Amino acid sequence: MLILTVSISVVACVGLFHVVVAVIRMLMQTGLNPTSPDVLQALFGMFFTVLIALEFKHSILVMPDAQAHSLTRMRSVLLIGMMATVRKFIVLDLNGINVPEMVALSGAVLALGIVYWLVRLKIGQSSAS
Repeated sequence: MLILTVSISVVACVGLFHVVVAVIRMLMQTGLNPTSPDVLQALFGMFFTVLIALEFKHSILVMPDAQAHSLTRMRSVLLIGMMATVRKFIVLDLNGINVPEMVALSGAVLALGIVYWLVRLKIGQSSAS
């Protein structure tokens, strides 16, 4: 578990370094035009990648001692799945939209949202009893 946590931390740190370097390069070359969809897609794609890695590391560190902790870990994994899917929506090229891919991504977000809601209800019931 420690090796996995350290490995994910290293990947997240390297990813963060690359995001910072990419932002500095964009500032130097293009002036970081915030109205350009391509620039925003690239930036948010990089930010979400680092955020997903950090959230994944956090979900590994949660030790499942009881049922509530297991549900919390499941909730965290579901959030990671939703963030990864939302990241895919953000970096999706709008000029070449593939309808079946869009429907599949939408279904995945909907399914993850429903399961997340059900887990949240279960956590509420567990804490009430």
